[in-house]
Amino acid sequence: MSKVRVGDINMYYEIHGEGFPLVMIMGLGGPSTAWEKYIIDKFSEKFKVIIFDNRGTGHSDVPEEYYTIEMLADDTAGLMTALNVPWAHVLGLSMGGMIAIEFALKYPERLGKLILCCTSGGVSRFVPPKSDIMQDLTGLMSGKPEEVMKTALRILYTEEFIAQNPDRIEEFFQEMRKSNVSYSPEGTKRQLGGIMGFDAHDRLYTIKKPTLIIAGKKDVLVPYENSQILAEEIPGSKLVLFDDAGHGLYSQKREEFCQIIIDFLEEP
Repeated sequence: MSKVRVGDINMYYEIHGEGFPLVMIMGLGGPSTAWEKYIIDKFSEKFKVIIFDNRGTGHSDVPEEYYTIEMLADDTAGLMTALNVPWAHVLGLSMGGMIAIEFALKYPERLGKLILCCTSGGVSRFVPPKSDIMQDLTGLMSGKPEEVMKTALRILYTEEFIAQNPDRIEEFFQEMRKSNVSYSPEGTKRQLGGIMGFDAHDRLYTIKKPTLIIAGKKDVLVPYENSQILAEEIPGSKLVLFDDAGHGLYSQKREEFCQIIIDFLEEP
């Protein structure tokens, strides 16, 4: 198990492959193990993939304090420094996308290209999910493994995908059971507090690095309209929408997801 001191915490990380660094930031409550092996293997054929557990998640420390998205972006930059990575492409998913946005704004000299998946620019223009989905989030805070897994399944995948892909759903449950060994309800609550205090809409116009925005039109947690708003506000950004994918499109559409990102990163 690899850990390094970053600021006031010990952070867990993994490095896969060689090449130009690609830092991947997971979403709310998700440890680095939430990135599927297929995705890590695919990206590591081309890049040095760096994944890690955010503050409050997995094998990283869970300090008892108020978290902010800026703090989590600082953690990302601090990890890169500790690993002697001066700059990198950054891919952020959901809350990880918010962290990636803040990283792009605060550390532009350390950013190559930016990929934002199923995310939002913050509270001032946030298009919210339906109230029942917000209530479902309480399941993630319960700390009960089976409830956490069932809630995550409902949020991530469409009903059609669940019905048509029993093998993939079983794979999902197996990975979630591994992740729950180190799941922290308290850390997830503090991360959610950071999400609720995040807003970058009045700064997004300053992002000048090439940016790819990806979303699913059936995303019940972060509706795809949020990605459309991001595309309007980040100059020159590219928007890709999947008609039949939900919040877990990185898993549901993993082959297309990986190829779109590789093509984007390899563009001159």
